Amino acid sequence: MNVDHGEKIIIVEGISDKRKVKNIVAEDIEIICTNGTISLARLDELIDSLFGKDVYILVDADSAGEKLRKQFIREFPEAEHLYIDKMYREVATAPDNHLATVLLAANIDVHTQFLDRG
Repeated sequence: MNVDHGEKIIIVEGISDKRKVKNIVAEDIEIICTNGTISLARLDELIDSLFGKDVYILVDADSAGEKLRKQFIREFPEAEHLYIDKMYREVATAPDNHLATVLLAANIDVHTQFLDRG
């Protein structure tokens, strides 16, 4: 896995999460999908490629997301964990303004129109 887009990396579960986050983020940031679960070998490879980067874990607020989060906490404690409200359950279906607020709180630039509650 070759990561060289910038210093910030967001790790999400699926492609729909990636699309949602990419649409909201206003800076050049690499977004990596785990496609749900991740093997220990792939996780080790990923961790090696992320050394020295600011890594953010943004997974669903469900049992699969929490399992993945625990794996990252155990294997890559340097990563910062971002949490969506449990009432939304999935990153892909969380309201844009909620996701933008979560990202902004982690010092990730977002497009300002997503901060409006409209």
